[in-house]
Formats: sequence, structure tokens, C-alpha cells
Amino acid sequence: MSTRRGPAHKIGLGLVGGLSALALTACAGSTDTGAGDTSSAEASTVTLVTHDSFNVSEDVLAAFEKESGLTVKQVAPGDGGALVNQLILTKDAPLGDVVFGIDNSFATRAIDEGVLEPYTPAGLADTAAQYAVGDGELTPVDLGDVCVNVDHAWFTAAGIPEPVTLDDLTEPEYKDLLVVTNPATSSPGLSFLLATVGAYGEDGWEGYWSKLKDNGVKVADGWSDAYYVDFSGSEGKGPRPLVLSYSTSPAFTVTEDGTETTTGALLDTCFRQVEYTGVLAGAKNPEGAKKLVDFLVSDAFQADIADNMYMYPADADTELPEGWAEFAPLSPSPFEVAPADITAHRDEWIKAWTSTVIG
Repeated sequence: MSTRRGPAHKIGLGLVGGLSALALTACAGSTDTGAGDTSSAEASTVTLVTHDSFNVSEDVLAAFEKESGLTVKQVAPGDGGALVNQLILTKDAPLGDVVFGIDNSFATRAIDEGVLEPYTPAGLADTAAQYAVGDGELTPVDLGDVCVNVDHAWFTAAGIPEPVTLDDLTEPEYKDLLVVTNPATSSPGLSFLLATVGAYGEDGWEGYWSKLKDNGVKVADGWSDAYYVDFSGSEGKGPRPLVLSYSTSPAFTVTEDGTETTTGALLDTCFRQVEYTGVLAGAKNPEGAKKLVDFLVSDAFQADIADNMYMYPADADTELPEGWAEFAPLSPSPFEVAPADITAHRDEWIKAWTSTVIG
């Protein structure tokens, strides 16, 4: 399984170590209570089940733990798709108390499977509430646009105009230039599949992918391989100047003087991904779970999202890093697919995509 995030490569290289350290800290805190204080340990520990790209500043997390009296333990079973699958498989013996990282491509599946307990935090901003799904089961925390990214320098050197639209990507001048990720193994890949469903409809998206296949699209299992190995605009200097990533990815390729970026996002190719948190049904520490959900929508955590996970905070009033307006904009009109349609057709669309593109 891939990590679901494109843009977290620069500041996120220490993510695994950081999560491991936080997990070890949490474990150390819980074992200090001793074998005879199991109930006390459970009451003071809250377990967050999340995807493997979750990150938070140590000082922000420490402040929450000090104020709440809780120790946060993190469990990361995989990317966004794997996360939902694991929650469903373990719903009779849940992996933790809170989930973060279910996105809008899997939200209704998680709700329909009954893995969540309704809870709406009092501090939820109005700008975040517009993305809510269900009846309080999932609370929006952050969002980002999955888009095709372009290597400006490659196209300048080749003397080829950069593509702009989804249709452009099927044109002969862009043959063998695009790498995307597999929607069966990558949540950005699924988001891009949904972008094409939104753009061409249920009767047209498969034909579009047939054109992409004929035009030499490459499919990677996960974002890391696509961005670092195949993409010419990343550190790996691969052979393909078009890659599926996020609209925030160009914020990581800004020149040293900060005046420009060497890559860009094609904002007419995007699907908006919204990530949610929720209390897990059967949580051992439901009160602690509610406090943690409150924390994830708090001003402190919302202000921490952009620098650590390179997604947009769901609270639109949160101050963003310098340069984001110029180098990491959201699409003004991302493609959309209704959550109910995603629920009804997700597996069917992935199977059809596999048949069309992989064979």
C-alpha cells in the first residue's frame, strides 16, 4: 500500500521515525501505570488509528496531552484505503478509540459498515461543516486537491507546451509522459479515477482511460514510486514530466530564493480529497476519544496541518504558510462525484478501471 499523500516528501522524510518516537512515548507512558492499574491506563490512554502519512508537531501534541491528561497512542495500518478496510475487519474488536484519515472516497463505506459512533465537536468551524457527511459520524479535518503535476523545466527544454486539461493528456505530443497511481492500491489514484468519472460521466470515463492507455500512461502502485522514481521534476529525476500528485506539491519545489517553483499543478485535472475524524464504535475510552476529536478540529491542530501534512485545514480561517496562495492553490473548480455514487459504484469502477488499463 502507498502513502496517500503526495506533498509530504520534504519535511516528511522523518515522519516514520517521528511516529515511531511518538508511539514509543505513548507506550512508555501507558506501561508506567503497572500491571495492576489496567483500567487507569485505559482511561488515560486514547488510541488514534490513522494512515501512515499522519503527522503533528511534538509540541502541539504534548500541549494537548498535558491539558487533557491523556496519552495519545498511534496505530497506522496503511494508507487511506487500507485504513478503512482494517476498521471494517476489526469492528467487533476495534483497533483504537478514534480514527483520522478516512477520506470522501471511502467515507460512506465506513459509515454504512457501522464502524463509527456519532459525535460532533462543539468547536467545528462553519467552513469545515460544509464538508460533513453522515449524521455526525465523520468530522472534516483537512482537505487537498489531487491533480496532475508538471515539470516546467522539462517542457521548456523540450519546446513542448504544457498540457492544461484532462483531454490534453490524451494528445500525441504527451505520449509516454504521464505516470499515475493505481486506484486499487493508492488513494490519490482512486481520487484521480473519480476525477475522470466526474469529468466524463459513467458512460465516458472508461473511454477516456482507454485513450490514456493508448497514449502510454504508466501506472505505479503508489505515490512514492510515481513521484520519486518516474517523475522528472523530483529528486529522482525520472523520465516522465507529468505525475499524479497534489496541488500543494509545487510548494516543495520552490527555488532557493523563494521566487518561483520548478513544478506546477494542473488545476483543471483535480478531485478534492477531504479527510475526516470520528469516534470508533466500541471504543474503550469514548470520553478520551471525544476530547481527541475536539483537538483535531481545534485552532492549535488546524494551524499545524499545512506545515506537517501539507493539506489545507478544513477551517478556512486558519492562517496558511507564506507562499501557499501562489505555489499551492486549490483548484477553483475540482471535479465532483456524489458520495452516494461513490459508495454504490466504487468497487465496480475499480474493477472496470483494472480491466481497461491493466488488462
